[in-house]
Amino acid sequence: MKKMITTLSFLRKDDKILLARKIKGFGTGKLNGVGGKVEPGESIIDGMIRETEEEIRVTPVDYQYYGKVEFDEFIKGESVKLTFHVFVVTSWTGEIGKSEEMEPYWFDVDDIPYDEMFEDDIYWLPIVLKGKKVDAYFRFDENWNIVEKKIEES
Repeated sequence: MKKMITTLSFLRKDDKILLARKIKGFGTGKLNGVGGKVEPGESIIDGMIRETEEEIRVTPVDYQYYGKVEFDEFIKGESVKLTFHVFVVTSWTGEIGKSEEMEPYWFDVDDIPYDEMFEDDIYWLPIVLKGKKVDAYFRFDENWNIVEKKIEES
């Protein structure tokens, strides 16, 4: 089974959260935080900063780690163990902008369009938005149906 370590960050300002619509690649059309694979030799924080810069053109300055979400899933027909590390960014430099991969939008935290996101987000993202840490696990079948889930908050 292939293993991947990734990051996922959410910019937050007051009662707003920034989600970005995926323009191409895995998850095209879906809204999500910004992030991606941590490169070999790169720390999780360095990967989070780089991915945020690449995807929405800003550099995180103040951020907090909110835990991890693990998946057993299928990507391009291959079984993958994916772990992503969740961050909330409250301060950044630069101007938020669209990239080739993502188009950012602000939403009220009480009006998040979960129906336009990945199926698992509705289970763990509200925990993070309440300021709690999350440790979650999801197993998907080949058709992207959740067949198992475990969610802990602290």
